[in-house]
Amino acid sequence: MLAIRLQRVGRKGYPVYRLAVQEAQRHPSSGRVVAYVGTYNPHTKDVNVQIELVQKYLDTGAQPTPRVVKLLSQSEVKLPKWVKQPTADKQKSVRHAEKLRRNQPKEAAPEVSAEESADQPAADTIAE
Repeated sequence: MLAIRLQRVGRKGYPVYRLAVQEAQRHPSSGRVVAYVGTYNPHTKDVNVQIELVQKYLDTGAQPTPRVVKLLSQSEVKLPKWVKQPTADKQKSVRHAEKLRRNQPKEAAPEVSAEESADQPAADTIAE
């Protein structure tokens, strides 16, 4: 089975991606590439897609990844009905929300008034 996925290229710290058609069971960096069908630059949001070639592979059953589905729909590629559309209302879940600093109760330091401090003897004086 074929997959249409992003393959990272570019220098360190500045990724650019190719839209590659590969075998689905292989890793994106090591699998044999059947065809390159486009490019994506996340910095400029520039998407170049060969629409006819992508349509050919989609018609033969190539499975696009969720990110590729978004890119193809932006490029106005007609997607088959069986392609799952990514949901836009996806919320990031926080594993241990109670451990976040902003969720901890604020502990106020006990304030000592001037009258109370005068009543108490100084602890650092040496009793003779």
